[in-house]
Amino acid sequence: MAQKKNEVRTIATNRRARHDYTIESTQEAGLVLTGTEVKSLREGRASLAQSFVSVSKQGELWLENANIPEYLDGTWTNHAPRRKRKLLMHRRQINKLAQAVQAKGEALIPLSLYFNEDGRVKLEVALAKGKREYDKRAALKEAEDKRAMQRAMRLKNLRDWSARG
Repeated sequence: MAQKKNEVRTIATNRRARHDYTIESTQEAGLVLTGTEVKSLREGRASLAQSFVSVSKQGELWLENANIPEYLDGTWTNHAPRRKRKLLMHRRQINKLAQAVQAKGEALIPLSLYFNEDGRVKLEVALAKGKREYDKRAALKEAEDKRAMQRAMRLKNLRDWSARG
């Protein structure tokens, strides 16, 4: 199956991230991967659930606890599914994120893993602040109210349309 150029293909998303955290800013980062990891990702096999980004003492960013299952056709060269993976960013970006994490008590959360237009694997990393339980409930209620309002508008439009006929 030939993949088109200039097409971004999402591999995995962290759906809990937007529920558990308030996203303040996002950055794109590259990953240091082995060949079997890339082949496994091309099959669409990955999970960002329970994964996080940490800053090492050397000032490097690491993706931890992300699950990229072993490549099924791989041999002894296969990778460990939950190994730490180094993230690639400019030094200024890393310093800015590390400073925000240390000073403000924020977290670095992986949002999505995707192939960019050039076919390279990228990770969208978010600088986020954890939500409290009441914030989560308020967000769910707001989304539910919005859905109910849209449903009511759709019914009203349907009644108006059928009354014309």
